[in-house]
Amino acid sequence: MVSFTVNNRVVTFSGSDDKPLLWVLREDLGLLGAKYGCGIAQCGACRVLVDGESTPSCVTPVGAVAGARIVTVEGLAEPDGTLSPVQQAWIDEQVPQCGFCQPGFLVAVTALLDRNPNPSDAEINAVITNICRCGTYPRIRRAIHRAAAAQG
Repeated sequence: MVSFTVNNRVVTFSGSDDKPLLWVLREDLGLLGAKYGCGIAQCGACRVLVDGESTPSCVTPVGAVAGARIVTVEGLAEPDGTLSPVQQAWIDEQVPQCGFCQPGFLVAVTALLDRNPNPSDAEINAVITNICRCGTYPRIRRAIHRAAAAQG
C-alpha cells in the first residue's frame, strides 16, 4: 500500500508498488492529463511534479512516490479555477496545435520557473527537453518568457 498526495488530495494505492505512476494516475485516479508517449522518459508527455521536480511518470514506480506531493496538469490552476501564469501564457501565445504534449510542457515549464524565474533561451533549451511533434517550439519559448514576466 502506497500513500501520497495528488493535487492536494491524499490517496492510497493498494496495487503493485512497481506499477508506473502514469498508469496509477490515469487508470486508478482518473487523471488523464499526463499522457503516454514513448514509455522511456524521452518525450515528456507524461511529466508530473513530484515534490516540485518535473518527473517522467511513465518510468516512475508508484512505490517511489510514497509520501510525496504530486501535482499533475489538472492541479496547476488555483482551487478557484484561476489559471497559473504558465497556463495563461500558453493560451495568450496560442501554443497548442494538437495538444497531446502540452500537459507535459506545462508541468516542465512550471518546475523550471519555480527554480529559475527568468531563464535565458539557453537555460530553457537545457531544461525543457519535451518533444512537440507539431513543432510549436517558437510559441512555447514565447509563452515561457511571457509566464516568467507575469510571475516576476
